[in-house]
Amino acid sequence: MHFIKWTTSIAAGVLLILTTSSMVNAENKEQALLDQARSLFKALPDTAHVDDYPHSKARRELGKALFFETRVSTDGRMSCAACHNPSYYGADSLALSVGVHGKKLPRNAPTVFNTPLLIAQHYGGNRVSVEEQAMKALLSPLAYGNTSYAEVEAKLDKLGYEKKFQAAFPNEPKAISAENWATAIGAFERTLLTPAPFDKYLKGDQKAISKEAKLGLEKFISTGCAGCHNGATVGGQSYQKFGIVEDYWLATGSKEMELLKGRDKGKFHDTQKAEDTYIFKVPQLRNVAVTPPYFHDGSVARLEDAVRVMARVQLGQKLNDVDVANIVAFLQTLTGEVPAQFASAPSLPVAGFQNQP
Repeated sequence: MHFIKWTTSIAAGVLLILTTSSMVNAENKEQALLDQARSLFKALPDTAHVDDYPHSKARRELGKALFFETRVSTDGRMSCAACHNPSYYGADSLALSVGVHGKKLPRNAPTVFNTPLLIAQHYGGNRVSVEEQAMKALLSPLAYGNTSYAEVEAKLDKLGYEKKFQAAFPNEPKAISAENWATAIGAFERTLLTPAPFDKYLKGDQKAISKEAKLGLEKFISTGCAGCHNGATVGGQSYQKFGIVEDYWLATGSKEMELLKGRDKGKFHDTQKAEDTYIFKVPQLRNVAVTPPYFHDGSVARLEDAVRVMARVQLGQKLNDVDVANIVAFLQTLTGEVPAQFASAPSLPVAGFQNQP
């Protein structure tokens, strides 16, 4: 009897040791993954404001109004919010966005959330900041359609924006200007950050994301996705050829564009340099799970398929269904809340649309 009790006690002790060892190993593995993630990614900062563009409450409020203002466009329908809608997480859900007078743009509109943190704006990176993008859109024949900044400024004056501009830009001899339009919109856009469960995880909350998401994170890293999609915005910090292993359109089904005179060649259309052919700014993956369709031309409808395409054309790998599902689970942890200051449209000055300034 003593022998039986003794051997039972040893067995229980061994089981306890094995269980404890297994738990320790699991905890070590979890910590190792977190440490690796912290070396590749960063939590979103609290603000995207920079000293180059001083901001204030008045500027942010003016910027929001201008973001939603359609009457500056030549058809009275186009605004920043037309392509960057609160209902679609700062995007528009279209494969190819529609511009002024119903003109179809050659590219998909990405989300406006977190974009001030990116290396540049647009797929070819031809705008260095959200402010430059906002200003140059005014004269774009596809966006607002104006012929001069003087035309824009006259429209803003007639619409009744003088007091709002004066409050946002006090002591300036000419408060209404295209430059101040851009600075105000930039001040607003720089508030549109979307912290997500992944940020909580990076800050040490191991329970902030699921087991499947952690497996997906591990696969995302080991497959090589994090080689380009890294940093606080999980991408958007570098340029890369789209189609390293094979031509991207073979996997995406992308069509030739009349406006681009064939395939979309990315940065080449801005620089006309051969070395920039098929070079695109690496997209950020923040909120990617809620901003379909995917890629520069919206050619892929489902996130699962987009993951497969990227593994295929960039890394030469074929992922199985489990790996894809886990990576998607990880990408879903990058979804934040729609910023409260963006969720509702502002009240704008009362005035009818007039195309002539």
